[in-house]
Amino acid sequence: MFRKPAPLGLLVLCLAAVLAASAAGAAPARPRARDLGVPFDGTPGPNNAITDVAGVLVGYTTLISGEPPLKEGKGPVRTGVTAILPRGLRSYADPALAGWFRLNGNGEMTGTAWIDESGLLAGPVMVTNTHSVGVVRDAVIEWLRDTGQLAKGNYPWALPVVAETWDGGLNDLNGFHVRPEHVRAALASAASGPVAEGNVGGGTGMVCYQFKGGTGTASRRVDVKFGGYTVGVLVQCNCGGYDELLVAGVPVGRQIPRERLWAGLQGEGQTAMGSIIIVVATDAPLLPTQLKRLARRAALGLARTGTTASDGDGDLFIAFSTANAGVQADADDTTPFSVRSVKMITNNYIDPIFEATVQATEEAVINAMVAAEPMTMLDGKKLIALPHDQLRTILRKYNRLQP
Repeated sequence: MFRKPAPLGLLVLCLAAVLAASAAGAAPARPRARDLGVPFDGTPGPNNAITDVAGVLVGYTTLISGEPPLKEGKGPVRTGVTAILPRGLRSYADPALAGWFRLNGNGEMTGTAWIDESGLLAGPVMVTNTHSVGVVRDAVIEWLRDTGQLAKGNYPWALPVVAETWDGGLNDLNGFHVRPEHVRAALASAASGPVAEGNVGGGTGMVCYQFKGGTGTASRRVDVKFGGYTVGVLVQCNCGGYDELLVAGVPVGRQIPRERLWAGLQGEGQTAMGSIIIVVATDAPLLPTQLKRLARRAALGLARTGTTASDGDGDLFIAFSTANAGVQADADDTTPFSVRSVKMITNNYIDPIFEATVQATEEAVINAMVAAEPMTMLDGKKLIALPHDQLRTILRKYNRLQP
């Protein structure tokens, strides 16, 4: 329940959004990249989603209302919140080992100083728009307090991880439409199973390779001889110019010419500005130093889709492991001096986990674009989604279309 009543219209909008963009309960209505015949390396898990890592939950609040032109404070609204919970309601009391990586720092991911220091991720990972980081962070702390998790943690304070990408081309960014009740709704809707993609959650108003972007996910199963582990990735993609876009190694973007957006914000020779948040989850037992290495590999998967990480990009990646539960003592532990044992994969056997991360990241980005639907920008221009038929035609031309 929300902590205090909200206006009826807001509650209706929020409820409709959660029902429409719930992380689980129904398969996504839009086809995914594999459904169109896009070839990818590796073997996905049953949902081909970050939730294939057991225990990981995903929830959304999606906010869509109003039409252009922009009336600051009123709309149009094309934004939301995404919640990724490594261990469900135990995510704060039982932190996950974690590491993070900055490919380009024109962005924000809060809580990372403590991840560097402690090697632990306590609580959910939240993703939203650039100007809503503060309200989401504060709302997560309230949620931890009100659900009793803060009292169960090792510290009586929280440093939530909240990341962002900019949706100001489609959304009334300075209207501050994301509110605490939306954060709570995203957390309450978090579930396992199939994950909705495209125009959902924090990804609702995003632009990727100058087509409609958004939220995407994928997973990979590592061969049983290397442990049979799972790696899952979720992205909020908002990066790149159309002439950079590669799909399965094919220069798709160059063959679907687009008008370059926001040209006035870019100097001569610059690529389109944008950002991407990548969340990597695995059940492989890895130490924080190894998880930082895993987060770096997400950059290689992103590079397969073509972006060169322009000056305006906030390209921030986090990786966590659901293995080694109970590594941090909580408030119920009365042992005067507590020692924990952890397991790890030795570095000479970690390469299949790296490979899985690269593969799942690439597919998650393309899934986000394939699932996205067209939107009208604040200036009235039509932002098209990646056209499925043209994508298939181009892949066929290069003999890259799967039957």
